[in-house]
Amino acid sequence: MTFDPEKLDFDKGGGLVTVVAQDAADGAVLMVAFADREAVSRTVETGYLHFFSRKRGLWKKGETSGNTLRVVELLSDCDADAIVARVEPAGPACHTGSTTCFGEPDADAVRTLERVIAQRAAEPEKAEGKPSYTRRLLGDRNLRLKKLGEETSELVVALADGNKAGATEEAADVVYHLMVALHAAGVGWNDVLGVLRKRAR
Repeated sequence: MTFDPEKLDFDKGGGLVTVVAQDAADGAVLMVAFADREAVSRTVETGYLHFFSRKRGLWKKGETSGNTLRVVELLSDCDADAIVARVEPAGPACHTGSTTCFGEPDADAVRTLERVIAQRAAEPEKAEGKPSYTRRLLGDRNLRLKKLGEETSELVVALADGNKAGATEEAADVVYHLMVALHAAGVGWNDVLGVLRKRAR
């Protein structure tokens, strides 16, 4: 990573600069914290966001929880006393379990769906009763691929017929089944967005 901490003005903030962590995939602001010279240097050296606080001293975000923030790019502002860290989060950025420290983004239904699928996958098997539909898909490769194919075919038919309402419903079904299949394959939504960002360049 190419970023020179020596170009920052730490004196202005009493030895600290403000760090805004921003999701590199969708631009969402995840959290705001502070960093001293050592924390910025550690971030540059390791590629993972580090902060400093009077209470905790130097700390790596996600060191305990595993919810790390891998740095894609560091940008300083015009006064050199604040940083935007464009990152790839490995989990919720907030200690409350929320995606961001500013609450869940209402419009991000796909990320909400991704989290729900992950929660279903982590649930223990029920001793009695049928598993949820999501759990059944996750546990049966042939079923989830068959359903993804069926829903895609139904979307194609709705589009061919010019059925706007039907196409909208079928598209939602495709997204759901696609997200389940991606989770089972170990692919996250950030991975998909990363490919789209590269293609957009």
